[in-house]
Amino acid sequence: MDDLDNKLLNALHRDARASLSELAETLGVTRTTVRSRLHRLKQSGEIVGFTVVTRKNVAESPVRGLMMLGIEGRGTERIMSRIAAMQQVRAVHSTNGSWDLIAEIGTDTLAELDGVLFQIRRMEGITRSETNLLLSTRKGRS
Repeated sequence: MDDLDNKLLNALHRDARASLSELAETLGVTRTTVRSRLHRLKQSGEIVGFTVVTRKNVAESPVRGLMMLGIEGRGTERIMSRIAAMQQVRAVHSTNGSWDLIAEIGTDTLAELDGVLFQIRRMEGITRSETNLLLSTRKGRS
């Protein structure tokens, strides 16, 4: 990937529905160049798809947070499966550093979030946790 590929990806992050003409104008290249670059980025697997972020995606769970978890011993897989099965959990990530797992949680109210956090903290094998509320969301790489 070169600088033009990076600029093209940034432009697509801003507006994945931009036309070839709009992208070409933004990047100062021809439509043919944009078309061939897009094709190459898709073929190489650098671009794996296109998506739309809607207001509903953000408003679906007005109270959202990231819960970092420390796990004791070898129970990570078991705990990860239990957490992932919870309705309010959007995703569970394994990670490196001082935390073993990060759970993305979304609820309708703070009280409901508190209940989910309490339920997770009580699971056998979880030694510590830290939760950060997500206050606002912006589209990345603008």
